[in-house]
Amino acid sequence: MTPQRLARLKAVLDRRQPDLSVLMENVHKPHNFSAILRTCDSVGAFEARAVTPSGRLRRNHTTSSGSGKWVRSRAFLTLAEALDDLRRHHPAVQVLAAHQCAESIDFRQADYTRPTCLLLGQEKEGVTVEGIAAADRFVEVPMQGMVASLNVSVATSVVLFEAERQRRAAGLYDARRLAPELYAATLFEWAYPDLAHYCQEHHLDYPRMDDDGELLDPLPI
Repeated sequence: MTPQRLARLKAVLDRRQPDLSVLMENVHKPHNFSAILRTCDSVGAFEARAVTPSGRLRRNHTTSSGSGKWVRSRAFLTLAEALDDLRRHHPAVQVLAAHQCAESIDFRQADYTRPTCLLLGQEKEGVTVEGIAAADRFVEVPMQGMVASLNVSVATSVVLFEAERQRRAAGLYDARRLAPELYAATLFEWAYPDLAHYCQEHHLDYPRMDDDGELLDPLPI
């Protein structure tokens, strides 16, 4: 771990937004899933949730460019489970569904400085009936051409970069926002991914790390 590498990890982690996330409902194409994770990393979203029939995440590593390492992502079998987990960690979150309907607002009219989760539907069918019922509001990207909607990963980028714009204007990237314990754990996972994986598999505490990235405890191996 070089000082330059550690400084880069800290600088990125300092801008992470713990209350900005996405929830994907059966986004089944790996390249779309991975492109969404790449956008999450780009705007500083800390986590992503996905509902998949298999309960597993399917990434396309070429599309994601490794962004899956930097965005915490979890898979759920049902939308209800994913929403329960979301609201347990973020009780005040607003769920904005990317969905075209009579109640939809222009995506730029939403307030993304609030704790926000963007709910995304499956490529062909869109947000499910359950997702529509769970959403607090609906947002859409106005279209001026013949095509009715954007690809799900492109639409996600458009909306999340508006969220980034609003949050940057509000100063939400100017100070560290992750809780200290979560910050320390995430920094260790980024700095020592293989060792972090080993500790997770064996239910071990992470070794302590000093300000220079050096481990203070013996390796748990």
